[in-house]
Amino acid sequence: MDEKDLLILRLLEENSRLSPEELAIMAELSGEDVRCRIAALEEAKIIRSYTTIIDWERAANGGVAAIIELKVNPERDYGYDRIADRLAKFREVKSLRLVTGVYDLQLHVTGKTMQDVARFVSEYIAPMDRIRETATHIIMKTYKENGQNFCEKEPGERLPYSP
Repeated sequence: MDEKDLLILRLLEENSRLSPEELAIMAELSGEDVRCRIAALEEAKIIRSYTTIIDWERAANGGVAAIIELKVNPERDYGYDRIADRLAKFREVKSLRLVTGVYDLQLHVTGKTMQDVARFVSEYIAPMDRIRETATHIIMKTYKENGQNFCEKEPGERLPYSP
């Protein structure tokens, strides 16, 4: 991987809808070279997916999102990997990370209602072997997601005046 690959990755992360021709111009490469590089990055699983960032607060009935923090007893010879694999299989789990600090794992979870999220945690997550403790934080408002600013002002919206 070289600087051109890194540039292509940054550009795609910002806007995955850019065509190979547009990327070629920005990276000063040929369109065919960009297509080959992208194919290699996909094959190496460096590019994992192309996705859309949706402002669910603006979409009709967007549901509820929460951050769930877990204290976990790691397994001998496997650490956190096997419990993380089990957790990742739930469709409610949108992201899962091993983190430093008081808690070991952090999940981003979605549901239709707060009760759905609470039920998911109490019925599926908390009773799992090796889960010692959970902490649930409901996401009240998203200001920025994957580099996309969600708190932009509407055209014509003015800031309040204060002397």
